[in-house]
Amino acid sequence: MEQSISLIVGLGNPGSKYEKTRHNVGFDCLSELHKRMGSTALSTKFEGQFTKGSLRGFPVILLWPLTYMNASGRCVGQLTSFFKIPNDRTMVLCDDLSLPLGKLRIRPQGSSGGQKGLADILKSLGTQDLARLRVGIDPAPPGWDVADYVLGRFSAEDRRVIDSAIVVACDAVEHWVANGIAACMNKYNSGQSNH
Repeated sequence: MEQSISLIVGLGNPGSKYEKTRHNVGFDCLSELHKRMGSTALSTKFEGQFTKGSLRGFPVILLWPLTYMNASGRCVGQLTSFFKIPNDRTMVLCDDLSLPLGKLRIRPQGSSGGQKGLADILKSLGTQDLARLRVGIDPAPPGWDVADYVLGRFSAEDRRVIDSAIVVACDAVEHWVANGIAACMNKYNSGQSNH
C-alpha cells in the first residue's frame, strides 16, 4: 500500500527584503528540512514553490507559498486539491508572537491565534483541523507596531536561539511525519526549553 504523502507548509513572505525576518521563521524551517531531504529540485506552481522528497523514508512535499503571508491559503488550497492531500496529513509551520522566543507549540487543530497566514489557510481549506507548529518570536515590545516588529530581524543573540529552535522544530516535523501528531505533541510540547 502506498504511504500517503505529507504536506509541510512554511509561512513567510517572498523576496530578499523579508529573508530572516521574524515573520519568515516558517520559511527558515523549510530551508532546514529541504537540506535534510538532500536539497531536492524546486518547482514553481500554484503561486508557490514546492519540492517532493522524503523524510525518514516517508514521502513529503515542502511548500513555500509565494503569495505573501496573508494570502497563503490560495497557494495551499491549489496544491492540496491538485495532490489530493488530506487535512490530517498537512502541517503548517509559522511564527507566533504570543510564545516566548524559541518556544515550540504543536497543536492538532484550533484557531489561527491571530497568525494571518494560518488564518487564511484555515479559511481556504474550510477547517480548523490542521496541524500547526508555532515557533515563538516573543511579543512586540511596548510601543512597537506589530507589523514593524514581525517584519524586523532578530538580534544576533536572538538569532542563535531561533536557529537552535528551528533545528528542534524540524526534528519535530520529522517525528510527526513518521509517528503522527499525538506522538509528536507528547515528545515536543512537554515544556521543552531551547535556552
